[in-house]
Amino acid sequence: MAGSRKLGRTSDHRKAMLRAMVTFLLENGKIETTVTRAKEVRAMAEKMITLGKAGDLHSKRQVFSYVTKEDVCKKLFDEIAPKYADRNGGYTKIVKIGPRRGDAAEMAIIELV
Repeated sequence: MAGSRKLGRTSDHRKAMLRAMVTFLLENGKIETTVTRAKEVRAMAEKMITLGKAGDLHSKRQVFSYVTKEDVCKKLFDEIAPKYADRNGGYTKIVKIGPRRGDAAEMAIIELV
């Protein structure tokens, strides 16, 4: 895994949550979540885009084993990775949007640059 934050979850739950959030980010381009989750999602999303830029069979299998939807994997290799071909990292941006109404957790929007 990329980060070391536990996020108050068991390891299985945390891994499943991050996989789902990375898939949703690659599918839609941006998501709204807490700041700590956004930092964890950023690490894994950037790894997936870097693997997409490689484009060889091994990296495709690694992405298919992590991303939960097949059409999102195809979009990653066909559309997203070529867009960042000349960029060395920094594919995502985190924008803080203030506290959440219910529990005052610091919220952020993570989006593809």
